[in-house]
Amino acid sequence: MLVPALLVLLFCLRGHAGLSPHFLQQPDDLVALLGDEARLPCALGEYWGLVQWTKDGLALGGERDLPGWSRYWISGNAASGQHDLYIRPVELEDQASYECQATQAGLRSRPAQLHVLVPPEAPQVLGGPLVSLVAGVPANLTCRSRGDARPTPELLWFRDGIRLDGTTFHQPLLKEGTTGSVESILSLTPSSHDDGATLVCRARSQALPSGKDTAITLSLQYPPVVTLSAEPQTVLEGEKVTFLCQATAQPPVTGYRWAKGGSPVLGARGPMLEVVADASFLTEPVSCEVSNAVGSANRSTALDVQFGPVLQARPEPVSVDIGEDASFSCAWRGNPLPRVTWTRSGDAQVLGSGPTLRLPSVGPEDAGDYVCRAEPGLSGLGGGAAEARLTVNAPPVVTALHSAPAFLRGPARLQCLVFASPAPDAVVWSWDEGFLAAGSQGRFLVETFPAPEGRGGQGPALISVLHISGTQESDFSRGFNCSARNRLGEGGTQVSLGRRDLLPTVRIVAGVAAAAMTLLMLIIGVTLCCWRHGKASFSKQKNLVRIPGSSDGSSSRGPEEETGSGEDQGPIVHTDHSDLVLDEEGALETKDPTNGYYKVRGVSVSLSLGEGPGGGLFLPPPSPLGPPGTPTFYDFNAHLGMVPPCRLYRARAGYLTTPHPRAFTSYIKPTSIGPPDLDPRTLPFPYAAFPTPSHPRLQTHV
Repeated sequence: MLVPALLVLLFCLRGHAGLSPHFLQQPDDLVALLGDEARLPCALGEYWGLVQWTKDGLALGGERDLPGWSRYWISGNAASGQHDLYIRPVELEDQASYECQATQAGLRSRPAQLHVLVPPEAPQVLGGPLVSLVAGVPANLTCRSRGDARPTPELLWFRDGIRLDGTTFHQPLLKEGTTGSVESILSLTPSSHDDGATLVCRARSQALPSGKDTAITLSLQYPPVVTLSAEPQTVLEGEKVTFLCQATAQPPVTGYRWAKGGSPVLGARGPMLEVVADASFLTEPVSCEVSNAVGSANRSTALDVQFGPVLQARPEPVSVDIGEDASFSCAWRGNPLPRVTWTRSGDAQVLGSGPTLRLPSVGPEDAGDYVCRAEPGLSGLGGGAAEARLTVNAPPVVTALHSAPAFLRGPARLQCLVFASPAPDAVVWSWDEGFLAAGSQGRFLVETFPAPEGRGGQGPALISVLHISGTQESDFSRGFNCSARNRLGEGGTQVSLGRRDLLPTVRIVAGVAAAAMTLLMLIIGVTLCCWRHGKASFSKQKNLVRIPGSSDGSSSRGPEEETGSGEDQGPIVHTDHSDLVLDEEGALETKDPTNGYYKVRGVSVSLSLGEGPGGGLFLPPPSPLGPPGTPTFYDFNAHLGMVPPCRLYRARAGYLTTPHPRAFTSYIKPTSIGPPDLDPRTLPFPYAAFPTPSHPRLQTHV
C-alpha cells in the first residue's frame, strides 16, 4: 500500500510541475538578405502574461504592433503562447542579438543573432567599358567592388568564359580600422590579337553565389597629335580671343585640359576656349592638353596684347641729410612702353621723365611728396600715379604754441611744437635760474609727447609742455626758452606767459552783494515806515498837485488823484531813477551792480515832495544841462538827505511805499543773455574783456 501512495504523490508533483510557464520554442540564429523578411519564433506554455522582445538588451515593448518600430511586429496566436517577431524589410541596422522574455514569469530565451547579408553590386573596372592599351606595353586592369556588400565579395576575371590566373587581390584598410572596397588587379601585356577582346570581372559572395559581372573591351590605340591657334593673335586689352585646340587620336580623345601660365583654367572643357585678353596673356602663354586612353599631348601659344601702364614697383620714401642728393625710382609696364613723368604733389610742373628722379643738394624746401605718373595707353585704360615722401634731415624747427594767460599764484601752461628729422635727443625748457628737459624741478614740470601729425617731409612732430604751479610776479616778465637739438644742429624759440587779472571778477561779486544788501535794507525800512504812519497818513497825502509842464503821469493817474481836496494835495514830481547808490562823497549815482553782465533798468516813479515855502511847489534851481528846447533837469542831491514822512510813491505799474526817495531801484534779469562781443583772439570767458561801468550822476526830469 505504501508504494502505490508514493507513486500517486510523485505523479501529482509532476503534474503540478508541468503547469509552470516554460518555452515551447526559442529563437535561433538567423541569416537574412537585405530587403527580405526575417522571422524569429517564440512559443510559451502555461503562460498568459506579458511577453516582450529585446534587441541588444533594449526592450521593444509589450504590445503586439510594437509602436515606435515601424518595421517590427509580434505575430501568432497569443492564446496558444505563440509570440513570433517579424522584421520587414530587413536593413543593416537590424543586425543584432534578440531575446524573447516572459516578464511576469522571469523567463528569457537564449539570444538569437540576426545576420544581414548584402549582395554585391556589379563591380567597376577602371577605364571601362572600353580600355585602350598600347601594344607591347605592360598594363594593369583594376576591378573594384562597389557598395557595402556583406560578406566581402570575391572578384574573379574571365575571358571567353575561362577564369584567368595572375590576379592580385587587395583590400585596403580605412582609418577607423574597418575594411573598405576590395580590388582585383589583372596584369597583362597585350598584343595585336587582343584588340577587341572582352574581359569580365565578376563579384560573388554567400549572399549572391551566382555573382554579378562587368565586361570591358580592349582596344590598342596611339596618343593624340595636337595643334593650337588663337584668333586674333594681336589684340587690345579687354577684347575677346578664341583659342582652338585640334587633335587626332586613336582611340578618340577623352578629354581636354586648358592652362594659362601653368595654372589650370577652371571650367574649361572641350576643344575651344574663349577669354577676354589682359596684360597677363603677354607673359603667360595658353596651353591645351589633349588626352586619350593611350596618353596625352599639349601645345601652347602667347598673345600680343596691347595694354595701358600697370605699376610694377612703387617709389619708396627717401630720407637724406640737408645738402645731400636724393633719388626716387618707380617701374611701370605696358605694351607699348608707357611714358613716365615726375611732379611734386599739388604742382603740375614736370621735374623729370623716366623711371628715376634725381634731386641734387636738397634743402628743407625740397621736403614733401613726389608723384610718379604714367599716361594711359592706346586703349585709354590703365595709367595712374604713385607718391613717395622726401624727408630732409635738418636741425629742429621750434614754434611757440598759444598759451592761455594765468592768474598770479595759479597754475600755468606753456607749449612749443618741434619738427625734427632725425628726432631730437631732447627738448629742453630754460629760464633765468635753470633748465629742465623732463620730469619736475620745484614749481616746474615738463612733458613731451608726439603731435597728432607733422608737416610733410619735416619729420615727426613733438609737443613739449612746461607746467608751472603757483606762478610768481617774475614769471610774467621773464622769457622761457624751448629748444631742441639733434645731430644736425639746434633750434629754439621764446615763449612768454600772459597774465590774467582777478579784478573784474571781484568787482562783479562785490557789486551784486552790495545791491542785494541795499535792497534788503530798503524793504525793511519801507515796512517799518508804513507800519508807523498807518492809514491816516495815507489819506492826508492823497490829494496831489500836478506840476505844470509835466509830460508824464497826467494821463496815467486815476480819478481819485484829480478829485481830491486842494488843501492836502501835494506836488508830484515824476522821476526816472536807475539804481540810486551813494558814492563816497554822498552823491547819488547810477550803478549797475553786475557791471553790465545783466541788464539793469530803473523804474519810473512819482515822488511826493511836499509844499515849498509860501505854499508853492519847491523845486531846486534848474540845471543848465541839455540843449535849448529839451526838458528841464533838476538836481535833488541837496535834498535827498532829508527824511520826509512816509509817502506813497506811484510807479507806472501801481503804488509803491518807501521811506526814502533813493529807494527806487529795480533789478531785472533779462530773459536771455547772449555771449559778449569779444575779439576773436580773446580766450574763452576772459574777465578782463568786460569793461568797468561808469557811474553818471542822477538827473531828475520834471
